[in-house]
Amino acid sequence: MKKILVLCTGNSCRSQIAEGYLRHFADDKAEVYSAGVETHGVNPKAIATMKEDAIDISQHTSNNIDEYFNIDFDFVITVCDNAKERCPYFPTQAKKFHQNFPDPAKSTGTEEEILEQFKHVRQLIKSYSQQFVTDNLPD
Repeated sequence: MKKILVLCTGNSCRSQIAEGYLRHFADDKAEVYSAGVETHGVNPKAIATMKEDAIDISQHTSNNIDEYFNIDFDFVITVCDNAKERCPYFPTQAKKFHQNFPDPAKSTGTEEEILEQFKHVRQLIKSYSQQFVTDNLPD
């Protein structure tokens, strides 16, 4: 079984959403983890946005990359430029992927506008995750 790590700055939004979708699309073909170079807790709007798409991430935890140094990952996906730049040396032969997604937690405007940004980013990550599984985890 393949092991995937999704890495972001604070492991609160984008990496949590990606973990949820990668678990969903990969099913039993991969173990999926997410972490941050910092930990900020799981964003309640990320949880609510994913729930709207029938993916429950409410039990996810915000983890620091240091917790996973002993796991030999097959794939490491950075989902923001900051994490890519700050990611420490990772002793693994993992294939590295990078896709910078906008940070919905930094959205401004009305509550409705902020929620729309979360939904927009959710859709971007959903599409990316589905394509990633198709391309990298063949049946």
